[in-house]
Amino acid sequence: MYELQDLKIPVETTDYFECSKFVTQSIEVIISDAIAAGNNKIVINTNLKLGLPMENINKVAGPFIEAWAVETFHAVLEDPDNRYALINVEAVQRLHMADVVLQFRKQRKIESGVTAEVDVKATAEDIKSSGKSPNITSFARIRTAYVEDPDYIFVILSLKHRVYSSRNRDSGLMDGTMEVVAHNAYDLKYIGPKDINYNPALGTGQIQIRDIHYVKLEERTTWEFCQLLDRKYLQSSRRSFEEWLDLAIRNGWIKTDD
Repeated sequence: MYELQDLKIPVETTDYFECSKFVTQSIEVIISDAIAAGNNKIVINTNLKLGLPMENINKVAGPFIEAWAVETFHAVLEDPDNRYALINVEAVQRLHMADVVLQFRKQRKIESGVTAEVDVKATAEDIKSSGKSPNITSFARIRTAYVEDPDYIFVILSLKHRVYSSRNRDSGLMDGTMEVVAHNAYDLKYIGPKDINYNPALGTGQIQIRDIHYVKLEERTTWEFCQLLDRKYLQSSRRSFEEWLDLAIRNGWIKTDD
């Protein structure tokens, strides 16, 4: 029944792979250089005499790490010696699929730049299961994004951190420090099929990464990725073809006569 549908087939530009590689490598170099320069610490001052609650710190670390990443990109943008070709940084609203939108200067046949949406995921170095299998975004939203823009680049930036406390000599209280220690950047479109999970809970379901620390990449077209997402949805025991068809019609994945 799926094969009988007259689906819209998104076709990316011929330099998509080159642009994706350029963006992910640029992001990784920016983060790597920030860590090497010692600009990877977030100091949290509290009036807690015993310091931050380490057993639950992973529950609050995410927003701090996301904010650090956005500020790191802004620092590059404001640097007059910017050598990363980063030309625009835009933090987005909370309910957006990504945390920040980055634009890089890159000479192409029809454009002079490339844009990527970046989803920042924080994982704790010393908590084995922390952030291991994060929700990325809803099935319907990401599937629609690739139909509307076949050149859509959605990067997952995984930032591993550790947290420790030290006593402030002036106040006598404990200062908490979150330190970004490792990173990886992946184009969602190229993540291997075994590393992408579909969780039917919440709305149209969530796309997840099976283990964000160990990801295999596989080059594919935008259309092949859309088909992969569809298979993940349809293989779920809690979803039916009729539900998929309703989503496809409502979100414009199928050609119509209108």
